[in-house]
Amino acid sequence: MFGDLQRSRIVAYSAAFVALITMGSWVSIPFFPVPITLQTLFVLLSGAVMKRYAVIPVSLYILFGAIGLPVFHNGIAGIGVLLGPTGGYLLGFLPVALIVGLVYEHDFWLGKIIGLISGTLVILGSGALWLCYSTGMAPVAAVVGGILIFLPGDAIKAGATYLIAKRLP
Repeated sequence: MFGDLQRSRIVAYSAAFVALITMGSWVSIPFFPVPITLQTLFVLLSGAVMKRYAVIPVSLYILFGAIGLPVFHNGIAGIGVLLGPTGGYLLGFLPVALIVGLVYEHDFWLGKIIGLISGTLVILGSGALWLCYSTGMAPVAAVVGGILIFLPGDAIKAGATYLIAKRLP
């Protein structure tokens, strides 16, 4: 890594975003069927800052939680979390990091907004699909309980991501 500034930044940003996503998981409001957390804010922000390389910290975050490190909401961990009701949301972080990262590689403000909205909808959509599968919830109930309820908060997180990323170099 000595002398390779790009690789050093990727390593440093990856460590920072794994920590931020983990800290965001501790800001948790108990809710049914899944808690409300700040994880999505930091997943979106990782894509905005790290571009396509945002997949690295998000993958590490999911891997760390799956192998038992207490990084998921409220310090829980294990493969059971990924197989439970929150698993779809957590696994949805991976494509979102890539989507937002690829969009942020281009300097087009409307594209960035569309990318953040698309990323938010991918997280919510994958979460609702997994809710249907893992809990046997009816599709309409999954949309209401897994998407519609979270839309206002996730819209605020996407807007905050856009504003924060705009101020970063």
